[in-house]
Amino acid sequence: MAFGFVCLCAVVIGSAAPAMQDEDVRGAFLTTRPKEKPATSGSAAKPSRRRPKQSGGSSGTTKPPEKHTGKPSGPSGPSGPSSSESSKPVNAARMGIGLTLFMRDSNGLAVRTDPDHVFQKGDRVRVLLETNADGYLYIFNTTNNGPPTMIYPNADLDEGGNYLQAHVPFEVPSSLGSAEQFRWFAFDEVAGTEQLFFVFTREPLKGVPLEDELIAFCRNSKESCPIKPSADVWEALQKDMQEPLKTDKSQTYGKGETTAETDANARGIGLAKDDPQPSLVMMASTPRSTLVTALELIHK
Repeated sequence: MAFGFVCLCAVVIGSAAPAMQDEDVRGAFLTTRPKEKPATSGSAAKPSRRRPKQSGGSSGTTKPPEKHTGKPSGPSGPSGPSSSESSKPVNAARMGIGLTLFMRDSNGLAVRTDPDHVFQKGDRVRVLLETNADGYLYIFNTTNNGPPTMIYPNADLDEGGNYLQAHVPFEVPSSLGSAEQFRWFAFDEVAGTEQLFFVFTREPLKGVPLEDELIAFCRNSKESCPIKPSADVWEALQKDMQEPLKTDKSQTYGKGETTAETDANARGIGLAKDDPQPSLVMMASTPRSTLVTALELIHK
């Protein structure tokens, strides 16, 4: 995938239903944010994207830990469940994902931008992503409804891993990139329609290599990377996209990325309740193990 396509527009494929009036979607997503940031000593390391190992040391598919930096072991605040329910994480059965679009301004700073904004050649954007539970993130790209390409996980990024912790922000692409061209999606002069598919799962997708397997595959079969998912995998994900999502879109734009957001991303710590909220929040309407949504990318 070339990073020169891109404009993120407000067409949310698979979650086009309006926010439900009988539910506070944003509140439900933020419930699992801790009241305060966890105490850390020194500068925390950027989080590993590899699967957490079981106590026996196995590196296979594992159940994510229930307690970790950035995710509360129970609810915070007076509105949470009773103490008898506090051992079970709130919203554990309903997955959610939050997306915020940032655009580089004339000073090189990241500013919150309405996805409906009309972008021009030379504009640069990135996405800040947040989940409400531990799980695995896959990002696929299609061009003009062509065949999908997996752009994350990537053998050259995060040791081929894609594990996310709840409410620990994740950038696409990363502001920590070694050069400016790796820190933004840049608009070029070629018009077209792109889609970014965000797949968030409780367990790794079957049939898609990950971590050392992905690195070895791409090392031995460079012509096959970035990976194209099999027809069976893509068909299953398309079915998951038919499940409706409840959405909430913010109308507040123009503010710069905050120190809290950049610090949390760089140090691998979770965002707290008082930290800035995602511009677009999408929650599964029913309990399930896979959430799939997509943003249509239009470059004119």
